[in-house]
Amino acid sequence: MSHLCRIAANSFRESIREPVYFLMLFGALLLIAHYPWMTLFVFFEQLKLVVDGAMATTMLFSLSACVLCACGTVSREMRNGTVLLLLSKPIPRWSFVLGKIGGIAAASVLFCVVCGCASVVAVYVAVDQFRMNMTLYGVLLGMLGAGCAFGMVMNYLRGASFSEYAAYATALLTAGMMFCCLKFQPHPALSLTDLGKALFLLIPAVLIMAVLAVGCAVRMDVVPSLCVCTVLFFAGLVSSHLFRGGEGAIWGPLSTVLYALIPNWQYFWMADALAVNRSIPGGYVWWCWGYALVYCGVGSAWAAVLFLNREAAGETRT
Repeated sequence: MSHLCRIAANSFRESIREPVYFLMLFGALLLIAHYPWMTLFVFFEQLKLVVDGAMATTMLFSLSACVLCACGTVSREMRNGTVLLLLSKPIPRWSFVLGKIGGIAAASVLFCVVCGCASVVAVYVAVDQFRMNMTLYGVLLGMLGAGCAFGMVMNYLRGASFSEYAAYATALLTAGMMFCCLKFQPHPALSLTDLGKALFLLIPAVLIMAVLAVGCAVRMDVVPSLCVCTVLFFAGLVSSHLFRGGEGAIWGPLSTVLYALIPNWQYFWMADALAVNRSIPGGYVWWCWGYALVYCGVGSAWAAVLFLNREAAGETRT
């Protein structure tokens, strides 16, 4: 168990240190911060568009960061043979796989949580269809700059990873700003409880993608892993229309099997319910988390089995 925790912690730090991680985090937060400005003068639809855009950005960027981190850490270690340093010690192969899943999932959940906090702030920035809270808007943009400045200072003074410390600083500043908005700002014309549930439901989707990405990365290189994860993502978006129940589906009885194997991302997308002011039942939230945990458990076992017969030195160069 100690080996698994150490591998997970190292994988988490490796993922945070990937330049693409902070680049995507910065881009996602910048987009979310500008949604209130881009949706002005839409006549009573501003808040809906801000929520839809922020949630879509959070989900898409979080899943993409998850896949890229898995490809950048697992596939690279498999390709250059550094995994042999771990396997030469008395560490079971399943510990390596589960540790990688845990570390990458933690980094991806952090990404999702930070974007979720920024989404709540963006809702407060969108006052109405004709104006926005320029003070909060300026603070949110300044916070992104402060996170980058902190990363540069730590990189200059200590030689630390810019991406890692900039991500930590941005996460703390975003969370702090969200709590200040909840405490001191007037509540928007939206149920913050339901918004929190909708954002909370994006986390299990990220966990599922982390398991799938690591499972692909232990057997494939970067490009094939990206292609497979992309296909699974788009297939999961239309899973209910293509495979549901086998009735009228394009592959007949096979559709039932595909519907069970391919994760249905629509379970975790609650922006449509928020758009019509429909309450999200707490039981549904926990049902989705149960579905995700079962899927992650089966997927983790599948990834461990795939790695058992993997020739770790097969990709090394002599």
